[in-house]
Amino acid sequence: MSHRYIEVVKSYFTNLPSSFSHRPYSDILFVSEGVNWVTSWEIREISALLEKLGIVSRHSGSLPLGLPRQSIFFANRYNVMLHPRRYFFGANRIAFPYYHGHPDSGERRFIECYENLKHFHDKVCRIQVTNSRMLDLALSTGIDPAKVLLIPIGINLDFFPRQTPESKKSLRAKYNIPQSAIVIGSFQKDGHGWGDGTAPKLDKGPDVFLDTVMILKKKISELFILISGPARGFVKKGFENLKIPYRHIYMEDYPRIAELYHCLDLYIVASREEGGPKAVLESMACGIPLVTTRVGQAIDLVRHGENGWMVDVDDPEGLAFWAERALCDASGLCEVLESGFRTVHENTYESQLPLWREFFRGLLATL
Repeated sequence: MSHRYIEVVKSYFTNLPSSFSHRPYSDILFVSEGVNWVTSWEIREISALLEKLGIVSRHSGSLPLGLPRQSIFFANRYNVMLHPRRYFFGANRIAFPYYHGHPDSGERRFIECYENLKHFHDKVCRIQVTNSRMLDLALSTGIDPAKVLLIPIGINLDFFPRQTPESKKSLRAKYNIPQSAIVIGSFQKDGHGWGDGTAPKLDKGPDVFLDTVMILKKKISELFILISGPARGFVKKGFENLKIPYRHIYMEDYPRIAELYHCLDLYIVASREEGGPKAVLESMACGIPLVTTRVGQAIDLVRHGENGWMVDVDDPEGLAFWAERALCDASGLCEVLESGFRTVHENTYESQLPLWREFFRGLLATL
């Protein structure tokens, strides 16, 4: 009997009694992806906010079926929207985030999720979207607008102190990164699966990132790339082919990722599709210049030339141009970083408490 099967059975037996409670919908069951990844930390932060509202939360790994008469928040919408009939039954109240996945991309699972939402939106209780593009997409399914709330992926400033010259020097020494190098960061998962990641997830733009650093290599003599996250095999092979020095450090303890930000001179987001990424606010919080494509919540949070720099999707030349400008033109950079820090303070989890209260008001009988 597999370990996963045992965990699933254990989760069902642990949580099923709540379906027969005399006070249904009085707490919330969070269902995670069963891996130590950023979505699991997102659930921890939301749970902490609910605790301040006096709401009890329960937690489970991935469940292949729903549970009746319960309020359930699925961290991964694919569980629900690729197999809706497994989950929408028994008067349960289901919520999930719809971070990204525009059907215009042509990816099959994005199209299937969208079509299923059009068909089953009356069964959905709440959807969190993190940016205006996904808000428009969700509403185009015909869902009741009251069910869809725009809440960006927030940030916990306790985890992300600002970089100082001392922190930069000491952490580069800790991770054996050249002190004199120009270090550019990319800390996301951009390969399929949880293995080597040699098959690229093109929605995350690993090919665009490689094209960008190839351009920058010709302009920056001591370029160094610092990457984190799982499944980075595609870009690692690309760096080796381009003869660009790099280091891959996977931080399994998410809050420690701030140490890697403190090693950087610049952060680049090269994605075609995003819900966040979390790196938008994380880099701003640490005082690292950000250059990003027009994706996810960057669309709403980044103001080009004011708190970061933003270019269209599939524009490695634009990414490289503004990266070089940010690195080589110190005039006005402090003002950009300070503006970014103000953006961060407007989007902490604490500041989102009223939004999450409204979100869970539709799920819980106790709000």
